[in-house]
Amino acid sequence: LCRKALKPMGKDYLAALDEGFSNRWIDVYENEGKRSGAYSAGTVVHPYVLLNYTGTLDSQFTLAHEMGHAIHTYHSNKKQPHVYAGYRIFVAEVASTCNEVLLMRSLLEKCTDNRERKYLLNHFLEQFKGTLFRQTMFAEFEMQTHEALRNGEALGAQDICNIYRKLNEKYFGSDMVLDKQIEYEWARIPHFYTPFYVYQYATGFSAAIAIARSLIDGYKKGDDSAREGYFRFLSGGSSMHPIELLKLCGIDMTSPAPVEAALDVFEELLDEFENGI
Repeated sequence: LCRKALKPMGKDYLAALDEGFSNRWIDVYENEGKRSGAYSAGTVVHPYVLLNYTGTLDSQFTLAHEMGHAIHTYHSNKKQPHVYAGYRIFVAEVASTCNEVLLMRSLLEKCTDNRERKYLLNHFLEQFKGTLFRQTMFAEFEMQTHEALRNGEALGAQDICNIYRKLNEKYFGSDMVLDKQIEYEWARIPHFYTPFYVYQYATGFSAAIAIARSLIDGYKKGDDSAREGYFRFLSGGSSMHPIELLKLCGIDMTSPAPVEAALDVFEELLDEFENGI
């Protein structure tokens, strides 16, 4: 599924993907003592991916996501000197999320069963909720708590809980039933202990939605310009400012356009889901 979905990337990308599949880049299966979750770690030789593949749809998305990181690293290491090979956090989630979007678009395009299509649409909508909306809420939580500290306010645990609960009420609305325990969730989210990381999931997801659309359109039309721009991005490492790297793909993150375009896609998907396809 993953390989077929990534055809718009072209033969060079698929060759790197096959290299990873065939030459032990990936620690695939669950094992005693192996950590949960998934991640990609870059090395000079080649990237390594750790995941726990179980054959589910979620496993396919995890594989696509982590190989997006891996091939981003692979091309940056290949094209840049060591000092510039590592890419900045601002663009770190773009390549991985773009692969997930391409996989979802491929599945939706081929799906003919209404129940299956609703399942896929719900999965895609959950990605928007978890990545675009929820991570933005997380970022606002960080902004409010750090701003309070900068202003000399003393924040106890309950003060932080109150901030987090009010944000859940704001973002998810009055129809959502909020348990008392939701106000403690902030304490177990590891990203908050690496400040000002989470907003980049939302910006990266918005950029990835736009990039995936241009790659698919270019693939269908036989136009390689979007793919060529994307490969320049993948090969850029930290040789350029992240904003300038994304402009190679036609994405200007200094404007609201990418986020607004992603929200338009969300609205289209939600309308289709609510109207029963």
